[in-house]
Amino acid sequence: MSKPVKFVASCRLPTEWGVFTLHGFEEVNSGQEHVAITMGNIADGKPVLARIHSECLTGDALFSQKCDCGPQLQAAMQAIQKAGRGAIVYLRQEGRGIGLINKIRAYQLQDQGLDTVEANVALGLPVDARDFRLAKHIFDHLGVKEVALLTNNPEKVQVLGDAGIKIVERVPLQVGENAENEHYLNTKAQKLGHWF
Repeated sequence: MSKPVKFVASCRLPTEWGVFTLHGFEEVNSGQEHVAITMGNIADGKPVLARIHSECLTGDALFSQKCDCGPQLQAAMQAIQKAGRGAIVYLRQEGRGIGLINKIRAYQLQDQGLDTVEANVALGLPVDARDFRLAKHIFDHLGVKEVALLTNNPEKVQVLGDAGIKIVERVPLQVGENAENEHYLNTKAQKLGHWF
C-alpha cells in the first residue's frame, strides 16, 4: 500500500526560537503540501516533544485574537527550543479543514452571534474535517516512534494512538486566551471536548 504523503526536501530554518529544520511533504493524491519543523536528534528512539498544528493563516500569520492558534504555535516552538529537540507537524488544514474562504464565511456568522460549531453547521460544512492521520506518516519519515504531545485536543490523542503513534504524555498548551476568543475557547471545551 502506498503512503499518502511523500517527502520532498529539507532545509535550515533559523527562527526567533533557534535554528530548526524545515521538511516539506506532499499528499500523493491531492498535491496538498504540509511541513514538519524539527530540532535536534528526534530519531533516537526516545520520546519526542511534538505538536500537530493545523494551519491558521489568521492566527499564525495575521495575529488574530479570535483563536489561540498563533500563541500555541509560538509556545510549541519555544518549548522545543527549551527542550533542545522536538517536532511540529504543520498540516495545511485551514479552518479545521474547511479552507480559508469558508473560514472567513464562518467568521462572518460568528460576528453575527453564532459560535464556531454553529457557524460551520449553518454553512453546511463539517464541524471538523481535519485528518490527523497524515501526521503518522510524517512522523514515520522523521523516525519518531513516541511523542509527548503538546495539545488540548482529545481527538488528536485518540487518532494518533489509533494510527500507531505511542503517546507517552499529553502536555497542555494553554496560551493565548483573551477577551476576543473567550467564547471560542469555551465552545471548544463544551462542544468539542478540548481540555482547558
